[in-house]
Amino acid sequence: MANGAPIISSNEGVAAALVKSLGAAVLDTVEAYDEISFTVDPKKLPAVMEKLREKHEYQQLVEIAGVDYPERPERFEVCYHLLSLTKNHRIRVKVRTDEDTPVPTVTHIWEVAGWLEREVFDMYGVLFDGNPDLRRILTDYGFQGHPFRKDFPLTGYVEMRYSEEAKRVVYEPVKLAQDFRSFDFMSPWEGADYILPGDEKVGGEAPPPTPKSTESAKNTGAGKKANKVAAKKSSPNKAAVKKPAPKRTKSGTNKSAPKDKS
Repeated sequence: MANGAPIISSNEGVAAALVKSLGAAVLDTVEAYDEISFTVDPKKLPAVMEKLREKHEYQQLVEIAGVDYPERPERFEVCYHLLSLTKNHRIRVKVRTDEDTPVPTVTHIWEVAGWLEREVFDMYGVLFDGNPDLRRILTDYGFQGHPFRKDFPLTGYVEMRYSEEAKRVVYEPVKLAQDFRSFDFMSPWEGADYILPGDEKVGGEAPPPTPKSTESAKNTGAGKKANKVAAKKSSPNKAAVKKPAPKRTKSGTNKSAPKDKS
């Protein structure tokens, strides 16, 4: 039997009530696509999270995610997704930081934050002040860099393979199997200088249809010499006289059929 309860509670009045409760700790509020996001002061993050859990009943920390904006002075956003089980409602709390400024940990409020903060640290390099075990969790031992940063190369810095000589897995600098090729013809992303068929629908004029080179029998498309040969009419050939096949004797030699004396 289907449950008549809504999937999520209404956002009506929630943003205003939380901004009033959290006060100056809230730097920005965005409500869009049925979601509410609060950007808060990183220094006040633990106090904000504790109040949201104890007073406003957002009991569960669902996820901590990172976002990288390299063009910003504070390039990283750390997003905390909270769920209220009693109110059936979700909110997002965000803080901004750079490569050197740590974000206060929330492991004393939610123990699960320990692993979630390690994931953000591993992928983005964001530091968390107070995390008791801040080390990599997804990448391998000795991994260089942070893969989810926008300036991290897609090929990485090292590649891994099994060495038959060393009888173990070894790491080597990345070697691309094929060099980058520069093509002389136009890239499909640059767009054509001429108008393509169908562009006339948006204001352009379609080019006249180009006749095929073989629409006429006189024009073979293979040059003047071939056209001259193709224009000649073939003369009827005389029917070839069919010679009888040679017969094989008992001795195994071929004996030609008797010639027609007529």
